[in-house]
Amino acid sequence: MDYVEGLFLGRHWSDTDFENRRHIELFILYGILTTLFLITYYWNGTALIGVGDFGTVSLILLIILSLVNPLLCFRYYSFPIWTKLGIIAIKVFKAYLVMSLTVSLILPRITVQNGGLKDFLVDYLNSTLETYTEKYAAGGGSFSTVMGVLTGGIHVVLVGVAVLAAFIVVPGLVVIICKLVQRLYDYIIDRLILRRFFRYRR
Repeated sequence: MDYVEGLFLGRHWSDTDFENRRHIELFILYGILTTLFLITYYWNGTALIGVGDFGTVSLILLIILSLVNPLLCFRYYSFPIWTKLGIIAIKVFKAYLVMSLTVSLILPRITVQNGGLKDFLVDYLNSTLETYTEKYAAGGGSFSTVMGVLTGGIHVVLVGVAVLAAFIVVPGLVVIICKLVQRLYDYIIDRLILRRFFRYRR
């Protein structure tokens, strides 16, 4: 339970040391999960459990949950277990909205349609290999051709790895930005309002 509380409440409201430790595996797992939802939407044209269908209603809900977050969290540890579970459920829904927002931001920036993906990849591979082959062709001989194909193949693999890394890293960066903005807002509300008008212990 401490892990879940640390994950969803954040450093400002949690009594755990969750955010004082590195959670690289969680960062990677989140990126992979978001990418799977993104690929599903891209390939099928429909959002799985609504992830990616981020419209006006979703935006309003995300803003409301962000604004009321201090009120949900500042007395979390004084609530009974069922109220705590309700708050965690709300926080999970907020994380779902952030993931949906991430997919909706990335998807329009993929310019290649799924129907033309195979042709695009084949054309990119061929053009890259031709470019490197022509570069080494001036040296003449079959060895130059082999070097051109080899270096071109390495180039394609590195580009593929970079794209895959971007699909994992970008969703995590969106979450980090959202958390930093939320933490700053929570800190301001806590200092200016909650600690002045409410007595509580974290």
